[in-house]
Amino acid sequence: MPNLSLVLAAFWMAMLVSLPSRAAEVRTAILRVDRVAGPPISRLDAPPADLGFAGGMLGNEDNRTTGAFTGMDYTLKTQAVSPDNAATAFDALKAEGFGLITVIAEGDILKALSDRAGPDVLLLNAGARDEAVRDADCRANVLHVAPSRSMLSDSVVQFLMWKKWSRILLIHGSHPQDGLLAESYRKSAAKFGATIVEEREFVDTGGARRTDTGHVMVQKQIPVFTQDAEDYDVIIAADEAGVFAPYLPYHSWEARPVAGSSGLRPVSWHAAHEAWGATQFQRRFEKLSGRNMREEDYQAWLAMRVIGEAVTQSGKADPVSVRAYALSADFELAAFKGQKLTFRAWNGQLRQPILLTDGRVTVSISPQDGYLHQHSPLDTLGTDAPETACQAFGG
Repeated sequence: MPNLSLVLAAFWMAMLVSLPSRAAEVRTAILRVDRVAGPPISRLDAPPADLGFAGGMLGNEDNRTTGAFTGMDYTLKTQAVSPDNAATAFDALKAEGFGLITVIAEGDILKALSDRAGPDVLLLNAGARDEAVRDADCRANVLHVAPSRSMLSDSVVQFLMWKKWSRILLIHGSHPQDGLLAESYRKSAAKFGATIVEEREFVDTGGARRTDTGHVMVQKQIPVFTQDAEDYDVIIAADEAGVFAPYLPYHSWEARPVAGSSGLRPVSWHAAHEAWGATQFQRRFEKLSGRNMREEDYQAWLAMRVIGEAVTQSGKADPVSVRAYALSADFELAAFKGQKLTFRAWNGQLRQPILLTDGRVTVSISPQDGYLHQHSPLDTLGTDAPETACQAFGG
């Protein structure tokens, strides 16, 4: 009987001999555009310096592992800039020959960069949630791995309807992005049959949110602010600016649950998620970065893996070929969410389940049981093909 170790050694030697003598280089970049913002309400939410970059590095390592056997060598460049320097930094990456660029930025910046990119550069949106860049303002050279606002709001309202908490008190902030999120919740409520019994606006008057007396002020303000509301089952907070939502639980006048921007939150990823191999994935990230994985990290990892999977399966690394394969019926990506992820051909959005978390555990995952679709239950979250105004993808 042959010695097993000798057989394995001979196998791996044969594999190494069969590899190309020189690997082809797949050059990728992550551009993160940081807007100046005030400190978060909780110091635990302060963004780390390597936000998004660490997730991209892990994805690049995964690609390099596969690339060692397919003749592809993946490299990654990361750069963080202010909005004022975004265009210059992007042009420099393009001049250096980077044709696969992951962007972590808000929607207006993503749109501007996509217009500068041209048809020979592929952008992967790992930050912007705006509907507009997936709808009327969509661009053919952008694929979206970050979920849209409508995917997030749909995931919450589906769960509330499953719980039969159909009467909603919607509280939104006074910033523009809060208004966009509130509108998304209005549409989700209409879509799934929930009722917004009343809306209230929490106006940001400025001032310090983390002073020693901050909690005392909120303890007096929030109960009065939520007093005398129409009868409701749950509060939904639309507070992307991060002004008031974390203070709503335990401070509302009525004893009601909170969802949205606080309480039960819809996220693409959370450090507490453990199912479908996620625990091992989380540990690899923690070993690499020394911290928990955040949404931006997961979305940057997704972007790298979309590139890696498309290159591996198509054998081509140019942006046009990567885009074509990613949008094809053959593309699928395993991403620790219980099912394969694919792209919507009508607007370039990556289909994916949305985790609902209370900050400690995964409470549920949407789409919820019973929400059916003729093609995929994942298409019950966000803009479906008949609703799209995107023309760049043939919608």
